[in-house]
Amino acid sequence: MRKKLILFDLDCTLLWSDGAGRAAIHQAFIDELGTLAPLEDYSFAGKTDSAIARELLRAANHPEAENDEYVMRVCDRYVELLEGELKSPDRNVRVLVGVHELLEKLRGRKDAVLGLLTGNVEGGAILKLKSAGIDTGQFKVAAYGSDAFARDALPPIAVSRAAAVMGCVPRGEDVVIIGDTPADMTCGKGIGARAIGVATGPFAVADLEAAGGFAVFEDLSMTDMVMTAIFA
Repeated sequence: MRKKLILFDLDCTLLWSDGAGRAAIHQAFIDELGTLAPLEDYSFAGKTDSAIARELLRAANHPEAENDEYVMRVCDRYVELLEGELKSPDRNVRVLVGVHELLEKLRGRKDAVLGLLTGNVEGGAILKLKSAGIDTGQFKVAAYGSDAFARDALPPIAVSRAAAVMGCVPRGEDVVIIGDTPADMTCGKGIGARAIGVATGPFAVADLEAAGGFAVFEDLSMTDMVMTAIFA
């Protein structure tokens, strides 16, 4: 049976973590560098956590900005702090509209394999999913921001890992990436993946269409239409 590998972004696609990530990276910089992260007007959208840490280190003129090991140390501290931020009663972590219904429908199909393609480092992604009440076990394949600094490097990693689950390496439009940023729309072009946009983040429908989305929705509540776009 020909199967689809459906890879979901996390933040502003599946869930909303109410600023927990930004607060955690802010504190990580204080703990690791003794200074504040230069976050004013800085956008996290579409970037990997590792790239975010590196860019912020560069902005702070830190001498270890090009040191991968040091960058990942900042990310590790970020994950430690993120757990506390997500548990804070001040945070309104929630699943976005239509997500549970869409995931349930996809789980019921034998021609669908669910996965994650997210800029979050693995530890941060798991914490966010659990905090929102999303079952991590339903995602059989994943590529994280801890696997590569560049977003475009994640789809090839995901399809390579999918071979063990699907019995083959999925190709072209048998790979579907669902996300809320232009980076989600473009990162899979190198492998011919289909991109589906959802305007539940900082970008409008028109932005995601302009970036090349095969189909774009205001949110994921139009379950049947989203399913049609996935399997068309």
